[in-house]
Amino acid sequence: MKTIMNRRSSGILAHISSLPAPHGIGDIGYAAYTFMDFLHDAGQTLWQFLPTGPTNPVFDNSPYMTTSAFAGSPLLISLELLVEDGLLNETDIPATNFSEYQTEYSKVASFKNECLATAFKRFDTKNTAFLEFKKKTHWLQDYCLFMTIKEQQQNKGWFKWPADLAGRDNKVLQGLTHKYPERMNYFSFEQFIFTSQWLRLRKKARESGIRLIGDIPIYLGWDSVDVWANQDIFALNPKTHSPINVSGVPPDYFSKTGQRWGNPLYRWNCRDKQVKKQLFSWWTKRFKSTFELVDIARVDHFRGFEAYWSIPATHKTAIKGKWVKGPGIKLFKEIQTALGPLDIIAEDLGEITPEVIALRDTLNFPGMKILQFAFDGNRENSFLPFNFTSTNSVIYTGTHDNDTTVGWYLSDQLNKKSRKELKQYCNRIQGDKVEIHKDLIYLALSSISQYAIFPLQDILGFGNDCKMNSPGTQEGNWTWRCAPRFLTEEISNWMREQCQLFGRSPKHSQENNA
Repeated sequence: MKTIMNRRSSGILAHISSLPAPHGIGDIGYAAYTFMDFLHDAGQTLWQFLPTGPTNPVFDNSPYMTTSAFAGSPLLISLELLVEDGLLNETDIPATNFSEYQTEYSKVASFKNECLATAFKRFDTKNTAFLEFKKKTHWLQDYCLFMTIKEQQQNKGWFKWPADLAGRDNKVLQGLTHKYPERMNYFSFEQFIFTSQWLRLRKKARESGIRLIGDIPIYLGWDSVDVWANQDIFALNPKTHSPINVSGVPPDYFSKTGQRWGNPLYRWNCRDKQVKKQLFSWWTKRFKSTFELVDIARVDHFRGFEAYWSIPATHKTAIKGKWVKGPGIKLFKEIQTALGPLDIIAEDLGEITPEVIALRDTLNFPGMKILQFAFDGNRENSFLPFNFTSTNSVIYTGTHDNDTTVGWYLSDQLNKKSRKELKQYCNRIQGDKVEIHKDLIYLALSSISQYAIFPLQDILGFGNDCKMNSPGTQEGNWTWRCAPRFLTEEISNWMREQCQLFGRSPKHSQENNA
């Protein structure tokens, strides 16, 4: 597979929900267009965001525990574009008072669902584009059935449905399709609108010289349409439909007891050839669907494809899990054969072995370098920029799972010696004023990594009250939003100048790619 590392560039990590927007959550309409204008003015050519699937309040609306690996979140649909398209009037959108700083998911969901229901009443379900979308979208029928049944079952998890529904009795499912055509069409409508608006966003991105970086979580939520519709490829108890073992990682930087994510595991090592064929086919479709929406994909928890941490489902922590071999290069070769070269970033953080590095390097995927992990007093730390040995990497100040850089610096994660060394690396040994977020951005931009990407919170110099996610916690995550007044000309000018200085501006990128 080819590498994406063909030009020296810079970008920003900002989830769509975090963007400034008038209706309580960022969206894929003018909120995204305005942000891309900011990126362009700031000399950025990359925009990375988190998974965009439908979220579930049971899982704190985590984008990594979506109800579908293929569908888009209706909460991200732009109401302004629905007005432009004649599906809503301005008067159809109730006056509301949303927070500028947090996504109030319950309030937003109620509001947007009401608006989308109104738009659906004006939508022509017999128009050619909609009918063609339903016909060609392979995952749509199962998704609409899943959402319709969940409504009828008071939103219970599919594994708690009656046996004929949980077990997918074909006759029963066909009967439901005929019984609830209006609801089936409504959920198809949501996905048609999401896809249509997303294609407009992608066109705007290309016109602005912005490449979109999506995110492929390796695992899925148990209560997802994908697990329900593809039970053979997951390690489930055939009677209870519950996972036999679940996902996670062993004790690490983030947690002394490890992280027990709880997702069902894939049957990578199943001896049934038909199951393995189905599993590889499903992953191929997943990559194909992702690259229809984005230019580059970050594969979350890449090391799980070499070996994954398997935790008995009865255990409450991840301590007593074990490593089990994953599909390795065979999966990616099959995907390559079907889809051709793909631009992929390997999230290679955590407990990384020589085998994981070999898989990444054989595929020529760039890995991730996190500056917040660099300053532990070890001069051989692989995250220190002077230890980088290849340009085929993506450097970050931090990720959505880290503290913000300002929050990290002000916390107790750095001892006195490490703080002193950090100032020396940044040439800040004189004076007390340390704009640590700018210093780490400077270090990243000056590194040999071809791509440098920064959380929006670090661009703005925000503290941990603006942190996106705290791994291992179950509540209070994924809600941060940026108010529009913070995206200033001063900040975009500074970023543009830094990118020009270190050969990461759009002009330099074009010259390097010539």
